[in-house]
This record gives sequence, structure tokens and C-alpha cells, in this order.
Amino acid sequence: MAYAALVDIKAKALSGDGADLANTYPVVAQVAKKAYKDTKRAVPSDLNAAGLLAAFSSERVMFEAVEAKYREKVLNLKKLHGNAIQLGLDLAGGMSVIIQADLDALAEKVGHNLSVSEREDAMVRAIEVLNNRIDQFGLTEPVIRRQGEDQIYVEIPGTADPERINSIIMGKGNLGFYIVDSEATSALNSYLSTNPLGVDERSMTVAQPGIVPPGKIIRKVYEKDNYGLDEFTGEYLVMEAKPGLDGSHVQSATVSSDQITGKPETNFVLDKEGGELFYELTNANVGKTMAVVLDDRVKSYARIQEPIRESVRISGFDADEAQTLATLLRTAALPLSLSVANQQAIGASLGEDTIIQGQRAIMVGLLAVFVFMFAYYRGAGINATLAQVINLYIMLSILTAFKLTLTLPSIAGFVLTVGMAVDANVIIFERIKEELRVGKSRKAAIDAGFHKAFWAVMDSNITTIIAALFLAQLGSGPIQGFAISLAIGNMTSLFTSLFVSRLIFDFGTETLNKKSVSISWRIK
Repeated sequence: MAYAALVDIKAKALSGDGADLANTYPVVAQVAKKAYKDTKRAVPSDLNAAGLLAAFSSERVMFEAVEAKYREKVLNLKKLHGNAIQLGLDLAGGMSVIIQADLDALAEKVGHNLSVSEREDAMVRAIEVLNNRIDQFGLTEPVIRRQGEDQIYVEIPGTADPERINSIIMGKGNLGFYIVDSEATSALNSYLSTNPLGVDERSMTVAQPGIVPPGKIIRKVYEKDNYGLDEFTGEYLVMEAKPGLDGSHVQSATVSSDQITGKPETNFVLDKEGGELFYELTNANVGKTMAVVLDDRVKSYARIQEPIRESVRISGFDADEAQTLATLLRTAALPLSLSVANQQAIGASLGEDTIIQGQRAIMVGLLAVFVFMFAYYRGAGINATLAQVINLYIMLSILTAFKLTLTLPSIAGFVLTVGMAVDANVIIFERIKEELRVGKSRKAAIDAGFHKAFWAVMDSNITTIIAALFLAQLGSGPIQGFAISLAIGNMTSLFTSLFVSRLIFDFGTETLNKKSVSISWRIK
């Protein structure tokens, strides 16, 4: 985004285009205004291309500032999405895919029947592959879980593009080990220090001849950020166009600790052919840098200290980086053949209609409860309705806080909760009315009503919660969603009925100094 914006702005400046670009590139304009203010210069009335470029001391400074701002916006959007209620496939639309793993083909490949641990390891690595590939969807929160012995279930809400999804799910990870050209890398970095847009981000080439020798390519170095997304470090490497070894020769990868320093290191084992190739590669390039590249992104690189054969040890990482590299190597070394066994697409328009209908059902339910409670219990009915509004708010807050998924059965559970939640209020109010009939004061009647109704309310709700928990544990899919929302609704309604409703009564007694209870048309 930053690169495309700056290329266009630079082209407009060279052509003498004086149009105001503040609305075209609001992020760039925001960063430029801040740069003007930081250097105590007046902000031009019209931020044209020349004005935007003049805000910064160099193109490199401008590129880094604009890129940082764009990234901040994207990550804030992801954070906001992560804090929002996650919609299930039936509401957000998207795809559900069942992937079949060919364990028989793997057994033929290794030449013996797979043991239980080998089958388990193969399936775990297959799930790692899918997690790594589906990360490319960005803000989507996919569901990936094991199904049976040799199947994987994948849900991808919000996207209904079968071709794109299948290309990512079924695509092969392209892992390779490349020898880095240190001299060309230094020359490229020196050139980029004065020409920050010198590398074409689309073709990864440099227009200036002589910087990148023939037969060499440019790749960007990435690391995982706090959100698990690949983040460009700002570093480029020039390397051989062909890998010295590809990832198909990796048999296994683990993380261990150095016996002397205690620092984490990644260990991976190559097959016999790969070991010979790797030995020749490292023997011929001792002292040079080797990069680990996955799908055209440099994930790590290190200097070759000595020739290496089958067992490779890479150090210089912290624990998380070592584990990430091991997962990366296991992912690319996946021996399993995957195929799509079943695929279903759901349109988002159906989900939008369902959400609207669910909201309408909840509002109608609340209104019906309010009308009945007010008609029957007068002022106490308003108390109960306020408690139910707070109850809904708490339920949604719990869904958000624990990143639970909202589905159509979940909405049904909420609607049911609205009707059931006032049961506790009805029991409490009837006890209060009995205490008022024997002549007790407002405060004494409320105290006795809540005290005597406490266990009756608890018994009825606890039994429902137990049933819902068993449904959530034993059920799956829609049944589980309904059970979870029902359990959450019952627990929150207990809180609002016993504590929030009591708080409202006490506020009227102690703060508003009310002497009577508006709870019946026949009791004054």
C-alpha cells in the first residue's frame, strides 16, 4: 500500500500535477501533516504531490513513515475484529471443507505399515500445513480441527471463493535453501539507502543495471509480528536464482537446547539423497550465508560454519523463533497427499437476513416481556426489564471476551433465555408480594422475598445449566452452540435476577427513600 501510494505521488510530482491529494491519500496526508508540525513548518493549504514529498527529509523516511501508518491501521482493524463477536458459518457465509488425508499412500511411500504415532504425527503436520496456508486470508478466523482418523474439517467464514480457497488448501509449500550473495546484497542496500523505491515490489527487480548480477534474485526478509502475521523487516537479500536444496528432502524437524549454552536450536533431518546434496552445498559455501525461503519469503538465514550432512542444526534464535522454524520445516516436509472430500459454500446474504431476524426476535421477546411484566407487576416489571437488558449485554460481552462464535442456534439460545430469565424475577416478586400482604415494610419485604426465593431460583437454573453443559460436552456443531449460549444465558440471568434486580430495589429504598413497593395493582 505504501509502495503503490509513493510511486503514484512521485510520478505526479515529476509531471507537475498540482492536484490536492489529501482526499486521495488520506493516510499519506496525515503523516505529512505530522511531519510538517514536528519540524515546525507551516502545512500547505493544498497538499499536492510536491507538498507531500517536501514534508520529509528523504524518500526513505517518507516510505517508512507511511508504511508504519498503513500497518498500524491494518493491525488496529485486526485487533478490532478480534475483539468483536465472531460469526459462525451460518451467519457470516463462507465455506466448509472436509479434507481427506491419504495415509495409505504414505505407508506405500515409507515402505511399511504406519504405527499409531506415525499416523498421529502425519495428521498433526497436515493441520500445521493448513493453518500456515489459511493464514493468508488475513482477518478471517478459520476453524481447523481433526475429524476422525484421516480427515480434517475446515470452516472459513466470510469468503465463498472455492477456487481461491482450494488453491491455498491444496497448494504445495515451496521451501528452499538458497546461498546468499553478500556483495550484491550490500550493493543493493547501499542503492536503496538513497533510492527507497528502487525495488519494484511486484516483480522484485531493480531498474538500475549492475546491482543484481544475472542469475540472482531479490527476496524480502520477514518475521512474525505480535498478531502472527508475516511482517517485512525492511531487509532485502540477493541470492542464487535456484535453491541449493528444496524442502521435499526434510524428514523431520524438532527444537532442542544447546548442551553448553542452553540456547534453543532447531534440528532437522534430511533423507539420504538430501543429505548428500546438502553436504555438497555447505562444503562448497563455508563462510557464506544460507537463507531458508518459504513461498518467496526469507524466514531465516545463517552463516555456514562447516559442511553439514543429514542432521542439520540451526541456532541463533529465541525459543519462539526456533519453534516457528521447526514448524515451518515440518510444514514444507509434509509427506501426506490431501484431497477435498466434501465442500459446501454458504452465501453471506442468508446470514445477514438471519442476523436481522434474530435481532428482531430478541427485541420482540424483550418487548413482550416488558409489556407483560409491567402490566402484571407495575414498577417491579420495569425493574425486571432493566435486568434483562443488562443480562443481554453481559451475555454478548462474555461471547466477545472468550472469542466464542455466534451461530443461528446461539441466537435461538439467547431468545429462549430472554423468556426464561424472568422466571427468577416472577418467583422473587411473588415472595415479596406475600411478605407485603402480612404487613411488612418495603425493606423487610424485599429482604425476605430475595432470601426465601434464593434456593428456588438457584435450583431451577442450576438444573438447566447442568443439562446445557452436558449438551455442550456431548453435542457438536449447532447443538453445542445452542447449549453454550443457553448455559451462559442462565448464569448471567442468575446474576441479574439476584443481584442487579436487588440493587435496583435497594437504590429505590435507600437513595430515593421510597416507602412502598410498586409490585401489584392490588397491593398499595
